[in-house]
This record gives sequence, structure tokens and C-alpha cells, in this order.
Amino acid sequence: MEKSRNLLLGQNPAAERSPDFPLQFNKQDFVKLRNDCLDQGLLFEDDTFPANNHSIGLDFLRKENLKKVQWLRPPELVENPSLFVDGISRFDIIQGRRIGNCWVLAALGSLTQQQRFLENVIPKDQGFNYTYAGIFHFQFWHFGDWVDVVVDDRLPFCDGDYLSVKPRSKNEFWPSLLEKAYAKWRGSYEKLHFGFISEALVDLTGGVQLPFSLRSSPTHLFEIMKTAALSGCLMACDTPEM
Repeated sequence: MEKSRNLLLGQNPAAERSPDFPLQFNKQDFVKLRNDCLDQGLLFEDDTFPANNHSIGLDFLRKENLKKVQWLRPPELVENPSLFVDGISRFDIIQGRRIGNCWVLAALGSLTQQQRFLENVIPKDQGFNYTYAGIFHFQFWHFGDWVDVVVDDRLPFCDGDYLSVKPRSKNEFWPSLLEKAYAKWRGSYEKLHFGFISEALVDLTGGVQLPFSLRSSPTHLFEIMKTAALSGCLMACDTPEM
């Protein structure tokens, strides 16, 4: 049977709560937590999304593979980690082999095409400079509000490779850290195993998604896409597994 293909459009309406003043997920204040760590000379460890099997998902990997998972911070992997290397591009993102999260990565790739959307999701007040304390935060849209999600930078590895998404540049960590925040917000990395681009686009923009099946698309679909592109909408395609 031929696989169906869908085109998805997303827009960004006016937010009831500005990205500059988001809700705090789990009541975690990024600035306060970071300052506390800096004052004490500690690296942040997030007890609400700990570096253990529960954050991976107990029913996702085989037990023998769960035992192999290691949690490593970027400074343990490279000498000069960076949040971004030469800006942000959809080509920064490489899907891993263990988690079927292409729906999230496709939405992230689309997001990189619009800087105004990207700035809502990735706050600028963080990095691996003098303010580094092993803590980062990212923002997602949820039922009318922007929500700020804090994570530590311990990333899961299995058999010496990233458990999930990995960056094209070994020194660049925004894809892996953003995905970790999204996994925390969803409940675990297991929750990212298969989903819909439309959901991710809404979570990343606060927009209204409009899907089209390319098997039975309207005759004026090209004009719709052209208008969407001119108005700054995000667009992505998916091919569901049969």
C-alpha cells in the first residue's frame, strides 16, 4: 500500500503569556537555580528528571541496554563545548538509531527557518561560558501559556553513542539539550518514540496547525504553500509508518 504523505502548516498567534514571562515547569526558577549552583561551585543535578532509567522510560529499551546507559555532561565529552556552532541550522540535527523521534526533529528543522520562533524556544541567557553551571532551559507552548523547562546537561549515551538525537558538530549541544527538555516536559525519552509533527509544531510555536493529505490535496495547494511561506508560516512533511 502506498504511504500517505501530509503537509503541515503552523502559525504563531498572540500569546496570552509572553515568552519573556513564562510559567515555571515544576516551579523551577532557572536563574535562581543557576545562581545557587554558581555560588556553591556545583553543577546542577535535576531531581525532577534524574539521570536514571525512569527518565529514559522503563518499557522502552531492553533491560540489558538500560544497564549500558551512561549520563555524560558536554565538558566530559569535548574540551570546548558550545550551545551553537556557526549559528543554528536544520543540518545541525542528526537522528539517532534508538528513538523514533523524527516527528520532533522535523519540527525543529522547520523551526530553524524562522528566527523569531526559535528565540521563543531557546532563551539567550545560557551557554558554556562563565555562567555555566550544568543547567539549561527551553520554552514550550502549553494550553495558552509558554512554559519554561529546566534541565541539567547530563545526556544519555548507550554503547558510546547518543541515545537519541546527536549534533552534526561534536562541540554543539543545542539539539540534544533542547530534546532533553522536551522529553522531560513530555514525561520521558520514551514519550518521544513516535508522534505527530503537528503536535510538535504547536508545542514549539503556539500556532494553529493545518494538515493536508498529499494523496487528496486541494487543487490550489501550491498557492496555499506560497501564501504560507510569504506570511512566515512553518511547513513540514511526514510519511507515516504503515
